Amino acid sequence: MGTSTKPQMNRKLFLALIAATALSLSARADIIPTLDSVTGSSPNFTWNYAANVTVDQTVNAGDFFTIYDFSSIMPTTTTQPTGWTFSTALVGPTAALTTPTDNPNLWNLTWTYTGQTPIAGSAALGMFSAVTTTDQLKTGQFTAQATRSSGPETGSKVSNIGNVSVPVPEPSTVFPILSVLSAVGVDRFLRRRKKA
Repeated sequence: MGTSTKPQMNRKLFLALIAATALSLSARADIIPTLDSVTGSSPNFTWNYAANVTVDQTVNAGDFFTIYDFSSIMPTTTTQPTGWTFSTALVGPTAALTTPTDNPNLWNLTWTYTGQTPIAGSAALGMFSAVTTTDQLKTGQFTAQATRSSGPETGSKVSNIGNVSVPVPEPSTVFPILSVLSAVGVDRFLRRRKKA
């Protein structure tokens, strides 16, 4: 009695389709910042991020990227290419349709394009830097918004999210969070003792 190869072929075709779909989704992105280097020495470490825009995207005025939970940034120590402006916020700004992890006690770094000439991808956008007091890193997140430059959705905004290295929060930054958690724990302990 022979075995049928049809189910095996269907399974192989199904797996091939899944792989092709995953590859096409991962190939589409827009602005992607990547930690290039950390330079300097204590207490001033410069974190340098290289950013790129991918093919079939453009960076138009108002497009941006945000790096979340960048601890202990030193004021007025950022640099960026011509045509970009820098801002910080404790929450957001966040590209549409993305849900990054965003600790409201740590600063977010946002660079927004204000240039008049769109930057067509695939292109390097330059180096974006910020100074902090540590060279210790952990994995954080970024979101970005760019503009589609081809196809029926030309001109529409495209958002993406990904991982990027960020500084480890210093104990002074984490202390307020720990003190709130400790207070909640003590309160619960006292409530349990009163019930007993």
